[in-house]
Amino acid sequence: MSETTTAAGASAGGGVPQVRRVGVGAPFAWLARGFADMRATRFAGTFYGALFAAMGLAIHTIYAVKWQLTMGLTAGFFLIGPFVCCGIYGLSRQRAAGERPSLAASLVCWRRNPAGIGFFAAIVTFAMIVWARVSVVIFALFSTRDFPTLQGVIAQIFAFSNLPFVAAWFGVGFVFATLVFAISVVSVPMLLDRNSDTMMSIFASVRALWVNPGALYLWAALIVAIIGASLVFGMVALVITAPLVGHATWHAYRDLVV
Repeated sequence: MSETTTAAGASAGGGVPQVRRVGVGAPFAWLARGFADMRATRFAGTFYGALFAAMGLAIHTIYAVKWQLTMGLTAGFFLIGPFVCCGIYGLSRQRAAGERPSLAASLVCWRRNPAGIGFFAAIVTFAMIVWARVSVVIFALFSTRDFPTLQGVIAQIFAFSNLPFVAAWFGVGFVFATLVFAISVVSVPMLLDRNSDTMMSIFASVRALWVNPGALYLWAALIVAIIGASLVFGMVALVITAPLVGHATWHAYRDLVV
């Protein structure tokens, strides 16, 4: 049972989203409910999982033959990612509303709030581009090699031959990752479900993390573990794991935002 609480600075009746305090183990319940949604929707979400797998394979292929184009391709995927996720959330939303699951309807559910979702996608893409540039700057400051390329940056990260660089890269990366996670925990499901303003959804997301740091950092770690394992052991696994995380994220939103 979730305990309802108002985050710091919230005003009752002022239109500001209220959030609930949940148990630290709530993410495991979200995953269980997410899998229940997958079964109830006859695994329609695997269509979106296949899209994510195709995105990953496309980035891998382009990186192997012409790595200079990888950044532009990745930015494009960050732009369309929230719209793809909307389809998964749309399937869970259909089930929550007692509707018959429809993949066709989920494909266009983003039309409930295209401006808000599009603006959020642009914000996340901008953050990704800034982080990529900061990575190159950190490389240039700490590396003893020539001017960094994408391949050189990745080699330095995983070689652990330059500990000051590795420490700086992971430290700054943690800050960026926390920022992006904070603004996106429940933003897109809320944009889809309530046709809310982008900034209001981001504010609710940050508040949810502020009130539930233990549960949501555990949720972040589970996402990294699930999706990371899918990338390491074959991107085809994303066909299942991506919709699982997506359906679970819908339930995180339903638990966290009043």
